[in-house]
Amino acid sequence: MNSAKYKNVLYERGAVTNLKDLVNTSVAIYGERTAYLVKHTPGGAYEPISFAELKEDLDGLGTALAEIGLRGKKVAVIGENRYEWVLSYLAVVNGGGVIIPLDRELGGEEIARILKRAGADAIVFSSKVEAVVEEAATSLPESGFLISMDASEHEGRRKSLRRLVALGKKLLRERRLGFIDFNIDADAMCALLFTSGTTGLSKGVMLSHRNIAANVHDMSKYVNVENFTGLSVLPMHHTYEMTCHIMTALYQGCAVAICEGLKYIVKNMSESKASLMLGVPLIFENMHKKIWKNAESGRKADKMRKVVQLSKLLGGQNIKHTKKLFKDVHNAMGGNVRLFISGGAAIDPAVVEDFNAMGFTMIQGYGMTENAPLIAMNKDRYSKAAAAGLPLPGTEVQIIDKDKSGIGEIICRGDSVMLGYYADPEETARVIVDGWLHTGDFGYLDKDGFLYVTGRKKNIIVTKNGKNISPEELEYYLLKSPYIQEAVVWGKPDERSGDLIINAAVVPDLEFLRETQMRGDQDEASLRKILSEEIDAVNEKMPPYKRIKKFVLRTEEFEKTSTKKIKRHLAAHG
Repeated sequence: MNSAKYKNVLYERGAVTNLKDLVNTSVAIYGERTAYLVKHTPGGAYEPISFAELKEDLDGLGTALAEIGLRGKKVAVIGENRYEWVLSYLAVVNGGGVIIPLDRELGGEEIARILKRAGADAIVFSSKVEAVVEEAATSLPESGFLISMDASEHEGRRKSLRRLVALGKKLLRERRLGFIDFNIDADAMCALLFTSGTTGLSKGVMLSHRNIAANVHDMSKYVNVENFTGLSVLPMHHTYEMTCHIMTALYQGCAVAICEGLKYIVKNMSESKASLMLGVPLIFENMHKKIWKNAESGRKADKMRKVVQLSKLLGGQNIKHTKKLFKDVHNAMGGNVRLFISGGAAIDPAVVEDFNAMGFTMIQGYGMTENAPLIAMNKDRYSKAAAAGLPLPGTEVQIIDKDKSGIGEIICRGDSVMLGYYADPEETARVIVDGWLHTGDFGYLDKDGFLYVTGRKKNIIVTKNGKNISPEELEYYLLKSPYIQEAVVWGKPDERSGDLIINAAVVPDLEFLRETQMRGDQDEASLRKILSEEIDAVNEKMPPYKRIKKFVLRTEEFEKTSTKKIKRHLAAHG
């Protein structure tokens, strides 16, 4: 076993113990400074919302939610990234409630299962997902509320977010101060996040105010984004975007511009004068490819490679004139970008090195939802391209059960470790042992204390854009088919894109097929047609990134252990 605690911090920050304290402290410090840049009409101009205006809207919505009986309740939120999403999140948690962030790609059936399992009392949604929310609404109690970010309808169980904000402001003028004066229990659950996204098989991670506030506070000792403008690209339901960008920006006085969508990243960067962006490897790797593609088409690639190499030798982003040397690249990204942060999955170190050499500071971090999420991160002035980073201040990391090369399981402890899994004490006890969170990931620590993640111990499939997919979940639905006897699911890199695609190997129930669907010999073409239809039926229930793209038909059962468990590593390769 070896371990590492954090190295010396770069920035001293005032401590916060809960998200209400975080908001109030930031509003007091930053006041009229821009907190959000939003577009009220698609393609329109960005308009600012100050920290003070955020506080007014937040207090209004929180007061109104308490008025209609939602103080201390569980409230789900779903939709595209927008100011109202953040407002809903903060109004719920700062009134003693529990927010349930949902992936906007989920179907109605999946949303319904989560609402029922979590015991949600309301759901806040945008018009873009209204159809699936309507489908799921039957899982809310009769007294539950459907709160629209866009509609003006405000009667019975259907409420308008805008009208709730207005109602709350009116009540505040009447000195109804219950929400404002509400005392937060820092150790109470405030967020319930369902990892791997979707069904009753996924785990509900319970995070407290202290978990999230500690992560924000500790990250901010390594990275400074005060006076930056960040472009919010990643979905807000993911704890990486919510903690590391939205909450950290709020804490440090960084403005957040809401991106209109992935295809508008460069355009929105320029319009908002963004100086910061958090992303997943797929986004940055695509940007990197485009830079070199443009250089090739302009016959500048050879010259640029020489300058990049020279920049690396001389210190990359620390060179005074680096940005001038790569002026065209910087201008293509709006001309203001200073910092890129990659997370959600491992990124090619060469991409990090190239961006740094071109005058952008680029760093990566490592974490998991169960740690709210960051465990380790590179500093903005001290980093290693291939490393996940140094353990955050307040987080201790150990490597246990090491092999001969020093690689073992990564475990950590600190204030950010989750409360546990929702309604699952057995799994909680398995993952959190004596205060240590067992990540299920393999890695090692170098002599300087930097953490390197070498692979996944668990079966979770992690795509290049940071999506987590549980193979057991897909197998569960495949095995609901009477025609499938056994199934194993795994991820395999696509030869063209390099991203992981979902593969399955299935063993048909030949006896049942013989009795119901087929007569005589079962030829492979007929079997594949039937099984393909069954897989298509499963895919229809899944968001696009979870769908099975290829499958292998097996005629023999999978090799199993003595306890009758399928040997997954053999099943995926044979």
